[in-house]
Amino acid sequence: MRVRGRYAPSPSGPLHLGNARTALAAWRSARLQGGAFVLRVEDLDRQRSRPELIDVNLAELRWLGIDWDEGPDVGGPCGPYVQSARFARYEEALERLRGSGHTFGCWLSRKDVLEASSAPHGRPHVYGPAQRALNAAVGAARRQAGKASCERFLAPPGEIAFVDREAGPQRFDILEEIGDFVLRRADGEWAYQLAVVVDDLAMGITEEVRGEDLLVSTGAQLLLYAALGAAPPVFAHVPLLLDEDGQRMAKRRGSQTLSALREAGASPEALVGRLAHSMGWVETPAPLRAVELLDGGLGELPPAAGGNPKTQ
Repeated sequence: MRVRGRYAPSPSGPLHLGNARTALAAWRSARLQGGAFVLRVEDLDRQRSRPELIDVNLAELRWLGIDWDEGPDVGGPCGPYVQSARFARYEEALERLRGSGHTFGCWLSRKDVLEASSAPHGRPHVYGPAQRALNAAVGAARRQAGKASCERFLAPPGEIAFVDREAGPQRFDILEEIGDFVLRRADGEWAYQLAVVVDDLAMGITEEVRGEDLLVSTGAQLLLYAALGAAPPVFAHVPLLLDEDGQRMAKRRGSQTLSALREAGASPEALVGRLAHSMGWVETPAPLRAVELLDGGLGELPPAAGGNPKTQ
């Protein structure tokens, strides 16, 4: 089966150097394996997403030297390649999960979830047994009062384990570290976890190269793959690029963007060399074109982990 990789920017701002490095890693991995590369726009967050930034992000990636076989601007057999045009697919998947008993309605506010987490053994932001009990106690009354509910995945007890191609063996306690995650918010917005799994399945993605901050999210997504009866892709979570303060780069923190660097006169070759060196693909940060990362097996890819994730 031919490798199909992807990169999925969110049009909430120009891409920063951390985004660029992850995009390069995903593109390089697919190309070194003779695979296809897909570009998908993740614009689920309608409050932060700005349609005009889609073209900005695509131009930034092309300036860096990244190309793609399928995407919002070039089309392809698995479109549309913008998540805001794929809501019907998410609804269909949610109906399947409902039918198999994998979901439940939740009437708790964010404040409720956090306060329940202060109970013994509770973890902030993880929706577990304490939150389930509170929801059971107050849900009926809030439903009768007309309060809107979100829909959550009913997480099973036990552990989920998988081998990441970059980060190595991973193991998560499902109820303690993943919990009952949101599939659809109370305001009707679709949640990332469901959307990304549905889209990667529909687009035939065989590997996901992304930042290591999404490792725990992988546990949730593997639960969804299993619930939908589908095989997951290979995962490879690369280290995050940190800024001068030792924090991960983020658009909301004003981290260096490709657009700003380009306007300041930086060359794409200089940036590619710097990013390639930070990943250990080359010995020195000398300028080079992105396509040169595919020459001569520079920094061979580690073997992909075989087999499916295990739940215990």
